[in-house]
Amino acid sequence: MNDNNNAPLTDATHHPALRSWVASANEPGTDFPIQNLPLGRFRLGAQEAERASDHALRVGVAIGDQVLDLKLAAQLCPWADEVHPLLEPLAAGDLPAFMALGRPAWRALRAALSAALAEGSEQGPFLEVCLHPQNAVRMALPCTVRDYTDFYVGIHHATNIGRLLRPDNPLLPNYKWVPIGYHGRASSVGLGGPVRRPQGQQRLQAEGAPVYAPSRRLDHEMELALWVGVGNELGQPVPIEKAEQHLFGVSLLNDWSARDLQAWEYQPLGPFLAKSFATSVSPWVVSFEALAPFRRPMQRPADDPAPLPYLLDAHDQQHGAIALTLEVWLHTAAMRAAGQNPVRLSQANAAEAAYWSPAQLLAHHSSNGCNLATGDLFGTGTLSGPGPGQGGSLMELSRAGREPITLPNGERRSFLEDGDTVLMRAYAEAPGVVRIGLGTLSGTVMPA
Repeated sequence: MNDNNNAPLTDATHHPALRSWVASANEPGTDFPIQNLPLGRFRLGAQEAERASDHALRVGVAIGDQVLDLKLAAQLCPWADEVHPLLEPLAAGDLPAFMALGRPAWRALRAALSAALAEGSEQGPFLEVCLHPQNAVRMALPCTVRDYTDFYVGIHHATNIGRLLRPDNPLLPNYKWVPIGYHGRASSVGLGGPVRRPQGQQRLQAEGAPVYAPSRRLDHEMELALWVGVGNELGQPVPIEKAEQHLFGVSLLNDWSARDLQAWEYQPLGPFLAKSFATSVSPWVVSFEALAPFRRPMQRPADDPAPLPYLLDAHDQQHGAIALTLEVWLHTAAMRAAGQNPVRLSQANAAEAAYWSPAQLLAHHSSNGCNLATGDLFGTGTLSGPGPGQGGSLMELSRAGREPITLPNGERRSFLEDGDTVLMRAYAEAPGVVRIGLGTLSGTVMPA
């Protein structure tokens, strides 16, 4: 794999004057302008699917409120000779095969798609018939999740939770030295939608026996999902200066958590059934190329220790953070019944929240020789800000239930109730740059 750390971060695909012949991609505030071009997998809806074969998974590009069907695009549109091998796995619905090709291929396809979707493109008339409305397709996971690791990079979240559990020692001594993580359950990763309230052991009295019952302290956690595109051989660590070249892109992630189950089971080995019942990710994978204009330096307090050499790279220190605004919204059953809009619970920024960069996570994960593979998923851990209203979980916002939140309609929440819908959104914006977003991740709590 080529090391492209010295290449310019931005190119013609990011130009703020670039517009698309897809009109909705030019609307202010859209998550999916031509400067974004995320990839995802989908199936045609009932009206669009005419044959049984049409129900197979396809790969598409989000552009405005449309999806560019790359199976049709490969069949019906002329492309340069060098683009055909890049489109081949995507036309077959095999996004993981494309992910495994590496960053030079990812960049080349992005450039080709940008040119084809731009105003005045000669390919436009061919591609117009390759579009589907986003609300007419059924999205699927970007790829089968081979393995799932959840990290703990949000220093403000770690500090907030630590203060609730260990007021005299909120941040454990290893936190500023090593990216903390644990292996989660890949089989229960999904796209959101209905989430069944888990049951499990919990201790209601400090000295009493545990009971088995539905969780009373169900929580959300606002995270980012990092998708591994290119793996490494067993026993061959990925050096920090090449680590980001292995990462394909970013989605939203909700790490649903049963806090009462977690409190009883997590010592001494950490999260288990309190987390494994559901993890939700959003369907569109936004590339690191699309996020290039929003990269920022990694920032630590001056008296914090520098990362150990295997986690320290000058380019990563200068560009490793991603300035994404992260929002969590709540839509209760009572709000929906009354025709009321969701209410925002929190807002934070990923660049301010994350103590470790994506490259540092991958370098650390592979540092003992662990073999990563295409389709492996990393959760960043909850990304909370330092101030009020910036907590990425209800555990923080309600101070472990001690200070319930009062919603505009008078309802109160310490933790999630049946019928609650949690919506997560993320977007990046900066002066002189076109805003892009990650879409919306929605999940609704169902009774146990």
